[in-house]
Amino acid sequence: MNLGALLLATTLDLGSAPAWHWQLTDFEGETRLDRAAVTVPKPARPVVPASQVTGRRGDDGALTLQFKDSWIAQLRLQGGQPLDLRPYLDQGLLAFDFKVTELARGGVKFKLGCGKDCERKLPFLRPAQALQGKGWQPLAIPLRCFWRAGDDFSAVPLPFTLEGTGSGEVSIARLRLLPAGQANIHCPDPSTLAISPQPLEESWAIEWWMPRHREKLAELRAQREAGRRVELLFLGDSITQGWENEGKAAWAEHFAPRNAVALGFGGDRTENLLWRLQHGQLEGVDPKAVVMMIGTNNTGERLEAPEYTVAGIRANLDEVRRRLPGAQILLLAIFPRGETPDDLTRRHNARINALLPALADGRHIHFLDIGAAFLGADGRLSREVMPDLLHLSPQAYQTWARAIAPTLKRLTTSP
Repeated sequence: MNLGALLLATTLDLGSAPAWHWQLTDFEGETRLDRAAVTVPKPARPVVPASQVTGRRGDDGALTLQFKDSWIAQLRLQGGQPLDLRPYLDQGLLAFDFKVTELARGGVKFKLGCGKDCERKLPFLRPAQALQGKGWQPLAIPLRCFWRAGDDFSAVPLPFTLEGTGSGEVSIARLRLLPAGQANIHCPDPSTLAISPQPLEESWAIEWWMPRHREKLAELRAQREAGRRVELLFLGDSITQGWENEGKAAWAEHFAPRNAVALGFGGDRTENLLWRLQHGQLEGVDPKAVVMMIGTNNTGERLEAPEYTVAGIRANLDEVRRRLPGAQILLLAIFPRGETPDDLTRRHNARINALLPALADGRHIHFLDIGAAFLGADGRLSREVMPDLLHLSPQAYQTWARAIAPTLKRLTTSP
């Protein structure tokens, strides 16, 4: 096969179009895969100096992506005239041969870029790990796995990307788009992902996520055995987990005296928090108040429809209400992210936040948006507040604590 081609049903062979080429990318750089072996060059001052991404072209036409300690490694087909893939949406298949040489400490995803602010992905970590050492395997993925309502597939500039994280080595060959055929890969329903409880399955989280879950259960058990009541419970993702690190001083000042516990897990989406709540993290506790903020990773990972994320948040609220009927719940708007107000993820989170007040009843569930406390007068987000434009600095945790203090006081002292 000509590696620069997608073989379409119309016999449109892009192999004759030199503009199509394979691009190799790392978190901090990229290069064209135009030789037998290429390694992405590192910048003068790399953020992740230990990472390495290499691509290889085989004599048999196969492409290999090898990555080590990588946040994101990609092998991406790009550069040609954007493709009109609309005729393939009903029955079309993205088909290729796939080989996993090593993936014990890594994961892969298949992605399609359908234009500005339109990137769709299919996580494939567990299935890929199961294929390790089994040689070449044919995969046939329904094109609709990459389509969401409202997407325009009339001019697709990035028809295929193989993405790796962590460490591993995987290969592809015979990439083509078929008009119809038998799929052997299941498409998850995007409308149910946020409400389907499951552990977080990312290559960078597998080693620590479940042990942390067990550690938190032990922490709560120790509180019970010592006869101490957990008065405040914080539920969320890495921003909530940050109370243990950057927010440690603010936590000690504002919440530790109230015997509070933070159940934040980095990377968690609504479905991951829901799994934790259903697997012991609310057992044997009777807090006066629960503070919940979740959803920014639904945006960052999937950019899913806001109503889907809100459904996931609602499912978590329902779970807390069912298991802790005596607790007051303070639902926080998702914090702003991205440097400017026009940042894609900032705007997307704002759409989610606009739907959240409807989840509050004013009796058991209360909504509060403190996002403005982190922003400048021009709406910009300073790196002094959020160094990576997502996670909070120590001073921002103080801001957070002070911003919710009056509401928490009212909720926990009212009869």
